[in-house]
Formats: sequence, structure tokens, C-alpha cells
Amino acid sequence: MPRAAAIACGLIAAALIALAGPAPKAAAEEIPSALGIPCEAGAGGVQECRGDLGTRVPSWDGVPLDADITFPPAAQDGPFPLIVYLHGWGGSKGSVGVDVNGLAQQGYAVIAYSARGFGNSCGRESSRNHPGCARGWIHLGDARFEARDTQHLAGLLVDAGLIEPRIGVTGDSYGGGQSMILATLKNRIMKPNGKLRPWRSPDGERMAIAAAAPRIGWSDLSYSLVPNGGTLDFRGHNPYHLPAGVAKDSYLTGLFLTGQTSGFYAPPGEDPDANIPEQFDTIQAGEPYDSNPAMRRILMETKRYHSAYYLERGLAKRKRTNPAPQLIYNSWADDLFPADEGLRYAKRIQSVHPRSKLSLFFANGFGHPRAVFNETPGLEEARNALFARFLMGDRSAAKLPGVQTFTQNCAGAAAGPFETRNWRKQHPGEVDLATRTPQAFDSEGGSAAVANKVDPIFGSGGSCRTTDAADDSGAATYKLPAATGAGYTLMGSPTVIAKLDISGEFPQVASRLWDVAPDGTQTLVARGLYRPDDGKNHVFQLHPNGWHFAAGHTAKLELLGRDQGYARPSNGSGFEINVERLKLELPVRDRPGGDVRRYSPPK
Repeated sequence: MPRAAAIACGLIAAALIALAGPAPKAAAEEIPSALGIPCEAGAGGVQECRGDLGTRVPSWDGVPLDADITFPPAAQDGPFPLIVYLHGWGGSKGSVGVDVNGLAQQGYAVIAYSARGFGNSCGRESSRNHPGCARGWIHLGDARFEARDTQHLAGLLVDAGLIEPRIGVTGDSYGGGQSMILATLKNRIMKPNGKLRPWRSPDGERMAIAAAAPRIGWSDLSYSLVPNGGTLDFRGHNPYHLPAGVAKDSYLTGLFLTGQTSGFYAPPGEDPDANIPEQFDTIQAGEPYDSNPAMRRILMETKRYHSAYYLERGLAKRKRTNPAPQLIYNSWADDLFPADEGLRYAKRIQSVHPRSKLSLFFANGFGHPRAVFNETPGLEEARNALFARFLMGDRSAAKLPGVQTFTQNCAGAAAGPFETRNWRKQHPGEVDLATRTPQAFDSEGGSAAVANKVDPIFGSGGSCRTTDAADDSGAATYKLPAATGAGYTLMGSPTVIAKLDISGEFPQVASRLWDVAPDGTQTLVARGLYRPDDGKNHVFQLHPNGWHFAAGHTAKLELLGRDQGYARPSNGSGFEINVERLKLELPVRDRPGGDVRRYSPPK
């Protein structure tokens, strides 16, 4: 996703699939047109087919899709493996986050198209003169609609003899969530009634996703937008159950306005499953959520049709299938789709499909604010290796590690890469704090100035948000001893285990982990939102990060009842939370010894 699209969004990505009967190789020759789109020679000899309003391609249900297709130079023999690029929220086919010409010269066909409801695929009002646009509104990355659009276009290209049925897919943000959905569907489509059926081209050719590279996307859209703190990175299964969580207020507002100004929302009463304005109003109205049938329906629908994590939920074991091989990237400092989106999915898939091929890549690279558009060392090379191996069949291409991480860098170069077989091996050690000293906080929250500074949309400072380190009188505050020697490196999800005594209705916990420097400043390391349920003993985590605490620096945890701006405040008349005892566990890359003990997840 280009920088402009990301800012708008703020103001608010098995081995070769064995497929029967591949199309025969065609003699090298020019391609005059593809799917009715005229083609001509472009830079480097690639063949460019640039769509416009007059050459839109009807999707499976008649919605016209505006597409650009690029093929290798005419000297190369086809049909070709295909890579589909899916753009971010509020973008269109021009918001391409890959080197299309470079990929085409390597022998790939590449298609980038405007998702339904965006750009000239019925997004711009001037594009809605096509009868198929009558219902061409946004379905919010729905497996039954947006994912099937991708599958239909690929099928048409196979039937035209232009590509092989070995499909790769990649995309950023909105496109990243869809890429993960497509990889999970793999060789299946989802019908409008939610049933999974084999994926066939219009002419009956067997189809499948062979590899996917989702970037800064989601695995559970409900959780990423309204998290309740129920995801724990040491568990294999983390489905979103009630209580409903805490809405990411500034993000939801920005996303809604971006879609409203750049896309096409369903008119009122036309489509309950895609009534985004009504859904937004329901979430923004706030609590009570759990007893609100409209909110429960939103959560159910979003999980079932818009989230890769749940696509096989309820399927008999014999009907499940390994997802396509994937390279999943998230940024540490991304407050919209943080690294636990990739982690949650990988933990679930690897527990259900232990032979699946998944690689996780986390760094302080590009992403949604607070993340910034840093270069991400090795990410492009890893994506190229994925596609070369599983689309081109190049067995000499580098195998991907299970997990690859870099630290978040605020000054100097990031440390890494740290490569391990799985997430657990990223943090062999643990640094702890345990206290029985009681503290309390309430619904009023703490310093508005600090909250505004770390708001991902309206704050400033990029991914490294720094403030004065004075303790906040509105927070329960906990400090570890200052790091000594070479310091230690957080690599994982800070975990809080606490006994909470709660009074009042609709409580919430906003948590922040800071690095307090000797000069009296503090930099935000990680944050999280938690909706406590009934009971006194609670375990929740902040979003993971890779962060080095240098000698003399102190890790400080804050618990507050409100994270103004970023998180929607509670509707309750007021609540108070007393913390009677607390333990903070920081998983670290350091080996046990000294202040570092062997990592052990909570029981």
C-alpha cells in the first residue's frame, strides 16, 4: 500500500499444488488482448493490458471489475504462473505494492484489479453506469464476494490459455486479509450461503492457490477491530468469544470515513450482511454489546465470512485441507493489525494442520500507524523465494524459516534477523516482576496528553512515541529493576497475570509497556486492550514486540481504565479496578541466567 493510502487508512497484507490437466505450453508470441483488455508492449518488453471503464470484466455475479494485467515479454513461452496483487482499503488497482514489471520479466503474469466497491469497480460514482454496479458495493473482504472475485478472474485467464492454474496472491492491509482468506480456501470457493465447494474455472479447470504472501493483514477481523484481550500467544486456539471487546475508536472512525469517501457502501436496507454504516453505528454506540443482538450478529458474520481463522470451523476432519504455503508479515508497531494477527492464525493452522508450510516475518517495517514506511530487510527477497519455489517450481529457491524477526529500531540499525523453527523458540528466557502491593485505577483514565501522544492516528513520532517518564497518577504503575550488563531483548508478548477486584459496569483495561531511559524520557514499546470478564484471576497480553532494553533502562507497565482517542471509552457510569497482586512476564531472547529465567507460559 503506498504511503498516501496508508495515511488515508489511518485517518481513518505443501509444496507445489498438483493440478490435473494443465494447459499446454503456447508458442512464444504477442498477446493482443486478455479478457477483452487490449495489450501493448511496455517497459522492458513486458506486455501490458491496461483496463478502463469500457473493458471492465464481469465477475461471477456480474459486478464489473477494472483490471490491469501484465505478461512476460513475448519471447517467453506461456501459459504463465499468475500472481494476484490485492490493494489496501480505500485504494484501487493503481495502489500496487509489488514490482509488476520485474515480476513479469521473471516469467510471471501479474493482475492488479480494483476490489468491488472501490476505484472503477463501482467505487467512484462515475463508474456506476454499468448495470452490474447496482449491487457492486463493498462486502468488507468477504470470502463469498471479494475472494471469489479473485478466483473468478484467475479462472477466466486459465480458460483463455494465458496462465497456468498455479496461482499466487499477495496484498497489503485490506488485500493482506483477503490473501490469507484465499490461501486458507486454497482449492475451494465459498458460496453465498457459506458452503465450501471445489474451485473450478468457468470451463471446469481445477484451480488452487499455490502460495500467498499476506502483508499487514488480519486473521480475525472482529478481534483486530474490537479486541477483548482473549488472544494468548502460548495457546494453539484463540477464537473470539464474548465478552465483546473495546473498539479501536480513532481507527474505526478513520476507516469508515475513508470507505465512505472513496468507495461504495450498500444503501440502507439493501444488504444486511454488508450494511457498513449501520455496523459502524452499532459499534460506536458502545456498551452494552453482549446483550445487543445487532452487535452479536456483527461479530458472528465478521468471524464467519471475513476472517481466515474461522473458514474451516465446524468442518469434519476429512473435509479440511492444508492451506497454501504462506509468508505472513506484520509490523511490530502496527496498532491496527498487530503481529498477533499472524501469530493467532499460525498457531491455529499448525495445531490443526501440522504439515502446513507457514512462515512468519515480524519487524519494524511498513504498516499502519504507529508503524511507518521503513524498509523491511529481507522481506521482498523472502516473498520472491516463496513464489519461485511454489509457483515456478524452483527447488533451489531458499526455504523459508518458521519465524524470522528483527527488533524495533528507534536509533541505529535493527538487530536480527533471528530465525527459529517456531514462535516458542524466539524467547528461551523470561524477565519477571511480581508484586502483592495493591493499586487501583478507574474509568477516567490517565494523562490525556500522553494518550494523545501515543494515539496511532493523531499522535506524532512515528513508531517511536516518546514522552516524559513521570508516573501517571491515573494509572496503576509497575517497574522492573533497571537492566544491567548487556541488557535484555524482549521478543514476544508481555503477559500480565493479575487478581482484579472490579466494581461498576463495562470495565476495560488499557495496558502500555514503556522503556524508561536514564534521561527521564520513556518510549512506548507495546500496548493492549482487555475486556475483563467475571472472576478475579485474569491473564492477558500486550501485543508482541522485539525490543532491546539497554543497560540502565527500565521496563514500566501501566494499567489504565481508558486509552483516550485510540480506544473507545466505556459507556458505564464509572468503574474501578483494584489490582491486589500482579505478575508481569517479559519473554526475552536471552538465555536463562542472572535475572533471566527459563521461559514458562502461564498454566
